[in-house]
Amino acid sequence: MKVLVATEKPFAAAAVAGIKDIVEKAGHTLALLEKYTTKEELVAAAADADAMIVRSDKVTAEVVEAAKNLKIVVRAGAGFDNLDLDACSAHKVVAMNTPGQNSNAVAELAIAMMIYMSRGQFTPATGSEISGKKVGIQAFGNVGRLVGKKAEALGMEVMAIDPFIPAEKIAEAGARPAASLEELYSSCNFVSVHIPATPQTVKSIGYDLITKMPKGATLVNTARKEVIDEEGLMKALSEREDLKYITDIAPDNYAELKEKFGVRVFATPKKMGAQTAEANINAGLAAARQICDFFATGCTKFQLNKF
Repeated sequence: MKVLVATEKPFAAAAVAGIKDIVEKAGHTLALLEKYTTKEELVAAAADADAMIVRSDKVTAEVVEAAKNLKIVVRAGAGFDNLDLDACSAHKVVAMNTPGQNSNAVAELAIAMMIYMSRGQFTPATGSEISGKKVGIQAFGNVGRLVGKKAEALGMEVMAIDPFIPAEKIAEAGARPAASLEELYSSCNFVSVHIPATPQTVKSIGYDLITKMPKGATLVNTARKEVIDEEGLMKALSEREDLKYITDIAPDNYAELKEKFGVRVFATPKKMGAQTAEANINAGLAAARQICDFFATGCTKFQLNKF
């Protein structure tokens, strides 16, 4: 089988070497498409691939339709909104992600962002400590639980909510379950967002929730840009001069936010959550193993779509 690694932003060299070793030991061949600049390059490279590994690369209906031999595509990472699941299902292509491989990197970033904003983005002004503060975690999956553990170790009180995890399971993991999003936002000095971008969550965090936050609170978003209602965020920050927002996915209106609110807002130059050497390698190797397991045994443990 031909396994294509298609990455506009390439894996680290160690990850590519590891992927190659896993794929070739399983009896398959590896093809690389790195630093491509056009959709046409991706479509052409996918044409004879039996499997694909991507990062944030968009596997659209056009790509899937062109890849006549494609049987499986794996997104090396947790988020998968770059995969057209309907197109994959229509063409009987198994779509997977690699949950948990980037979790620690994202969790560390979320904690770092809380400290960065508490210290006024390291300007000379007097800041505050996060110890003794309360953090609310919106979505208590792999990343959320790690944020909770790290926050607790730093002396923070942890509250969490997740529509797919029972309150007793959240409590067993060491967090206080929130009865509602409104309670989470109104109770916490920090809210760390870890929800996916779905039709139900897009623009779900806006003016009403943000303005419920306590005085001096910070909203931390290492999830997806789309889950924030940017107009609502602008209005909330305008009316509440004490609130702050930090993210690793710059809003469309970031220039205006930064001009108006200065050190109360910050966005990293690119999405940084998984940008560590360790996460880069872990996700790539996991993707390769999942593909080889699929071809060897039919394992579909992390399948995202149905057909």
